[in-house]
Amino acid sequence: MNETTGAVRKSVWSRAKEMAEQAPPERNRYVDFLRALSILAVVVGHWLVAAPYMKDGAVEGGHLLGILPWTQWLTWGFQVMPLFFLVGGFSNGMSWAATLRKGGSYDSWYSGRLQRLINPVLPLFLIWTIVALFGTMLGIERGVVAMAAQLALIPVWFLAVYLMVAAVVPLTWRAWKRWGFASFWMFVAAAVAIDVVSLRFDVPHVNFLNFAFVWLAIHQLGFAWSEGRLAPGRALPWGFGGLLALGLLVGLGPYPVAMIGVPGSGLSNSMPPTLALLALGIAQSGFALALEPVGRRMLENLRLWTAVVLVNGMIMTIYLWHLTAFVLVMIAAWLLGGIGLGVAPGSAAWWLTRPIWFALYIVTLFPLIMAFARHERASGSGRSVPHWRLIVGLLLICAGLGATAAISIASPEGVTGVRLWLVALPFVGAAVAQFGPVHRLAGPDR
Repeated sequence: MNETTGAVRKSVWSRAKEMAEQAPPERNRYVDFLRALSILAVVVGHWLVAAPYMKDGAVEGGHLLGILPWTQWLTWGFQVMPLFFLVGGFSNGMSWAATLRKGGSYDSWYSGRLQRLINPVLPLFLIWTIVALFGTMLGIERGVVAMAAQLALIPVWFLAVYLMVAAVVPLTWRAWKRWGFASFWMFVAAAVAIDVVSLRFDVPHVNFLNFAFVWLAIHQLGFAWSEGRLAPGRALPWGFGGLLALGLLVGLGPYPVAMIGVPGSGLSNSMPPTLALLALGIAQSGFALALEPVGRRMLENLRLWTAVVLVNGMIMTIYLWHLTAFVLVMIAAWLLGGIGLGVAPGSAAWWLTRPIWFALYIVTLFPLIMAFARHERASGSGRSVPHWRLIVGLLLICAGLGATAAISIASPEGVTGVRLWLVALPFVGAAVAQFGPVHRLAGPDR
């Protein structure tokens, strides 16, 4: 093996270590740590709450939170999407402020972010379209195909929301610069109003507006963090205040304990987000930022910092493909006669076998990461695309991602068994938004 070949085949860890060593000293490593932690917590949570089992020769889709109600309290720790929006606010605020200082354009700035977020999704859509198509052609029951595809593609809902939040950064940043924390409380007030109108007066569908108001509120706290307005001493009261509000909302209000949806529950705190989830986000943000000095000292350890760099380099791939790995393991267990699926979810034996199942999920996920992680390695460039094309492309992408999470790409009718119009939306949207001359983005990419 010559030196060139050896260099190309350097271990993933070695490449991550090189990147870790080259990180500028002024970089806030804690931001990257929270990003990695939030996504990994979501992955572990999904792998834990999904509890399929065999019953009368068929696989039943059990849900741990419904089987063991006490586990719903665990979602206060595992539902950490608020931390991702907090980190997003920090990163977007830093990057947009740098773009403004250097005279960069919104077109290039947002186009670059859109590219980095949508490119990893397209292979996932393509692969599951092929799986659904051939599964239908091979005569697999359409309900089974639809269930597998919908489960594997659940993660895409988050990207639809995050892309919308990032798209309005110039407006929310301007609001932050002008009104400071009042801009945060404005979104909180809007979220309160929406929940009152929805829960007290039973107005249908209006609660979906809280996909915007709840996550924009947490995103504003990220702006505050980026400007040093939520220093550790100031952040701790936010943590306790958010926790107190959450306790009151759950204990005295109509909100369930679980911070994610539970089958059979009349109200979900996450789909769409409620005031309870906003309170959890405030609590998590406060406690996380109060621990920032400890975290930054901890990340001075090169090995730990290298691990954080490694995870961040493939973070979207891990998030997008972790449920595909889960589905593949379940299919393999079913084909092997239901091996391991005869254990009752929530039993002592079920808990004792979780490490084995998690090891199988990780082993299955690893080659998927190796195959698809390259799609999230963007060059840091954006395309100069007219505003109207960015908006149209964004709407098409988000419509496709949202509908996929809601109804699945698999169709119970038709020859193909696939909702091809739905699959086409993200691809067409990406094409509309990304065709154009390439320009270098102004500002750092956080």
